[in-house]
Amino acid sequence: MNPAMPKTISAIEQGIAAGDHLGAQLCVQIDGGIIADLAIGDSRPGVPMRSDDLLLWMSAGKPIAAIAIAQLAERGRLALDDRVERFIPEFGASGKAPITIRHVLTHTGGFRLVSNNWSPEPWDRIIERICASKLEPGWIPGEKAGYHVASGWFILGELIRRIDGRAFDQYARDEILLPLEMRDTWIGMPIEQFHAYGGFEGRVAPIYSTDRSPPQIKGMANTEAGCTECRPGANARGPIRELARFYQMLLNGGELDGRRILAQSLVQQMITRQRIGTFDETFKHVIDWGLGVIINSNRYHDDALPYGFGPYASDDSFGHGGNQSSCGMADPQRKLIITWVCNGMPGEARHDVRVRAINAAIYEDLNIG
Repeated sequence: MNPAMPKTISAIEQGIAAGDHLGAQLCVQIDGGIIADLAIGDSRPGVPMRSDDLLLWMSAGKPIAAIAIAQLAERGRLALDDRVERFIPEFGASGKAPITIRHVLTHTGGFRLVSNNWSPEPWDRIIERICASKLEPGWIPGEKAGYHVASGWFILGELIRRIDGRAFDQYARDEILLPLEMRDTWIGMPIEQFHAYGGFEGRVAPIYSTDRSPPQIKGMANTEAGCTECRPGANARGPIRELARFYQMLLNGGELDGRRILAQSLVQQMITRQRIGTFDETFKHVIDWGLGVIINSNRYHDDALPYGFGPYASDDSFGHGGNQSSCGMADPQRKLIITWVCNGMPGEARHDVRVRAINAAIYEDLNIG
């Protein structure tokens, strides 16, 4: 226990007592220094959580795909305003030809409902179905917004595969994760690595549905296939302190520990508002977006805003949450990084309360609320 973070620890422990989760990992950094690196509660019943356990981040890993696309833009392999069909010709079918890479990154493409992140289908079949799908009725790409839970991220991964030649999981490992020393972070880990970690009896921690009692192991996410197949929008796994390294790189303008991952000019595009004041047809709230990241939308005074950053985050804070489980964010004005993940999915309403409680407690513990 870290006595410097009493309100934060209390908020997480209250969630344990309420049955929202069994345990959590938390990493907080200010100006590049680690303030807290905590493991609280259990990874599974009766087994204490460890800081090096590999937890499922869900959608909190999505910005990794956005950075990969930005790297290809920096290298002249694509332009953000290129149509997707330039690289995936079959994608342009059924009205989708006008959709650009920028539209995919800002969730303004209009092909939301084709796939889900935990489909057991092989990669090529998922891409085939997305490409054959129709543009949503009445949707003008770039003018209407709605969060693409899975489909857009499969397309970003396929763009990387067709342009670079490497599958997305291998590209991310080579070009982002290992250079950032995120050695225990995977977006689909090799089967032999899954077993080297000891699977779900070892360092790979399961996630639970806690909207029922007793908590139940969550479906495909807690299977060997769920760990080893690449799902760009869902199955990033690792110790949450490694996600803090990713956000520190962005806060530093694309560089960490002498390794440059992305040009500062492209980082700036990614983490500033590209979609402003637009109603999101998926979340049913007005939410601002950068390129692949959420920008703090507290300016709209919406107390029910889902997957926000809490009441004290600066206006230019950015990041991405994970489905009923996690939060990754950076507050540039405070030079603050917050990453945390809970191993319980209690339902959207309870999770939204949890997000606000944990993030508010962090700011209050740091006396910057």
